[in-house]
Amino acid sequence: MSDFAKGLLNWFDGFGRKNLPWQKNITPYRVWISEIMLQQTQVATVIPYFEKFIAHFPDIQTLAKSELDTVLHFWTGLGYYARARNIYKSANIIVDHFAAEFPSDLDTLISLPGIGRSTAGAILSIAFQKATPILDGNVKRVLTRLHAISGYPGEKSVEDKLWKLASGYTPEKRCADFTQAIMDLGATICTRAQPNCNACPLQFDCLSYQEGSISLYPQPKAKTKLPVKNTQFLILWNEKGQLLLEKRPPMGIWGGLWGFPDYPQSDFAEHCRLKYGAEVITYSTGQLFRHTFSHYHLDITPVFIDIAHHRKDVMEGDLIWCLANEIPQVGLAAPVKKLLLEFAKTTY
Repeated sequence: MSDFAKGLLNWFDGFGRKNLPWQKNITPYRVWISEIMLQQTQVATVIPYFEKFIAHFPDIQTLAKSELDTVLHFWTGLGYYARARNIYKSANIIVDHFAAEFPSDLDTLISLPGIGRSTAGAILSIAFQKATPILDGNVKRVLTRLHAISGYPGEKSVEDKLWKLASGYTPEKRCADFTQAIMDLGATICTRAQPNCNACPLQFDCLSYQEGSISLYPQPKAKTKLPVKNTQFLILWNEKGQLLLEKRPPMGIWGGLWGFPDYPQSDFAEHCRLKYGAEVITYSTGQLFRHTFSHYHLDITPVFIDIAHHRKDVMEGDLIWCLANEIPQVGLAAPVKKLLLEFAKTTY
């Protein structure tokens, strides 16, 4: 075991977090769910989602037998919904092709939807006690600072260098604790802003610390100005106080989620008549707000539409008529959920 691994494990034994929900009753399934949820998401945000998700889907068989709408419902608000769709796909593959037994080799895990090399490494090291490196955002930050590695960590040449380092440091013994430790160090000590170098067990081996250049690493991706797109959320409201929700196509933004019909053009009355059999009585325009994706901003204008004559008030394929305070257990895009809550507060 390298001095690096020894020092990190000694720190973890004394100061590392050991009571996070996914660190208890460790199984490949629980590790997998937590690792997917933790991608680009803070621990504090993930904890309640993980606990509710595991309570409802305690094992992979239950998850695979469930409806995708139910899975997306328990993911609502966590963002990056492709993660939930991939979890559902992978659960069904594991149940159908592996008799519900989680694969324990790297290549098979990587072949599953939504599982990359780092996630597979975490599953193998933590759940199967196999010495397999990981390279999530926390680990990249620790290693780039430790070795003062220039360049954006997402670039292949830099990433290859980091993978080589991660592989060399991962010990055969206590590999599960090591994996937890290096992630924990990045999350709690070697943080993106204001790292606590005085509490770091690696400070005297850290090149960027010795050089006084911690803030330079890791180097960020070159910024580009995000384009702006515009749309309208058509909030159709019938005489029963019900709102119309529509299921989005499986691909694209908010794929497979339910939300208000969106229509970017001004002639929405004709659109409502042709598509929903709804006659517009009156309408009012709400305040524009912005929702930002990784590649663009979406400016959304809610249009509150009082209608008459509409399609059935029961679930009908890709449409639901429902009260804002009685939404079925389906996946909702974050801005849709926000608007529903506001509508319920002011209307009922």
